[in-house]
Amino acid sequence: MSNVDEIIAQFQAVVNNPGSYVKKHLADTGGKAIGYLYYAPQELIHAAGMLPVGIWGGNIELSAARNYLPSFYCSILQTALEMGIKGTLDSLAAVIMPANCDALRGLGQNWKVAVPKVEFISLVPPFNRKTEASVKYLLSEYEDIKAKLERISGNKITDETLTNSIHVFNKYRQTMRIFTKVARDYPDIITPSIRNAVIKSSSFMDKEKYTALIEKLIKELKTLPIKEWHGKKLVVSGIKMDSPALLKALEENSVAVVGDDLAQETRLFRSDILQTTANPMENLARYWSTLEGCSLLFDPAKKRCDMIIADVKETGADGVLFCMTKFCDPEEFDYPIFKKRLEAEDIPHVYIETDLEFESDEQARTRIQAFVEIVN
Repeated sequence: MSNVDEIIAQFQAVVNNPGSYVKKHLADTGGKAIGYLYYAPQELIHAAGMLPVGIWGGNIELSAARNYLPSFYCSILQTALEMGIKGTLDSLAAVIMPANCDALRGLGQNWKVAVPKVEFISLVPPFNRKTEASVKYLLSEYEDIKAKLERISGNKITDETLTNSIHVFNKYRQTMRIFTKVARDYPDIITPSIRNAVIKSSSFMDKEKYTALIEKLIKELKTLPIKEWHGKKLVVSGIKMDSPALLKALEENSVAVVGDDLAQETRLFRSDILQTTANPMENLARYWSTLEGCSLLFDPAKKRCDMIIADVKETGADGVLFCMTKFCDPEEFDYPIFKKRLEAEDIPHVYIETDLEFESDEQARTRIQAFVEIVN
């Protein structure tokens, strides 16, 4: 086994059993873990000396969650609640669930009743993100979360510890941007499944250890020869794309992922927290106003379209895969605009609906195969 394979295997081990990794980390450190969804302030969790753990649902069958959530809730939230009810997330001391959409607002209230063992921490971010009033309001939300995290952890979050955490996460973001560019040159090694596992594992791992391992992977990759790629290259957009069936279908049809616009992946590290003031809490609050290109962010100019088109041109991609999470209203509202813009730019794209509870190998395989033939 090569050095690259050994490093990749470490990321895959975490993704295959994230609960085991979290429990071992807590046993080794004597600390606590806080779950989060989407754009929660991970830096505050880290500054409190706790481990941020991403909750992005799972490929499980629903039963208990159906007693609390209607069937038209997206499977990410449905399966997250299912895991909470069944005790899969009992190692978490609390969860932070930002109310970025109507479904997330409902999930938080149901969580408090269905999963009393894991404390629910509310976060209602401002939708009109570009005003000073929104920064001031979000700062008050973060102050409330800060107090709750201090109570849970028993640690004080100081300006010094928060500034250090912001530095840790900015280094992670910068390193990940380098990794995604280097990975484009090695599609024979960083396949869609491996790329997904490497990036997804960051949702569970200690950020310092994760960043160090990514730096090691980048270094080892650069020692390898770059081979000509004869397959197709795609940029992926959506909330998440970690469907084993879809990833397998891409690989079977010699499709490489050379860029993404996924909430679970690149959107988490696309930009840094700027040190514009001496107050790290304010810098953290201002970061929310700088984020762009997501259906869960108020964006009347729809900059996301421009960003995806720019990614296609920069990477030399043959097209775009729009990975639609079933019943995700914000994504569904964005798609018609997305489709129209791509067609105007003569950029091929394929739309595939995903559901964590029900997965169809044949549907993904057929649509990807047909798209590849069309692009040819």
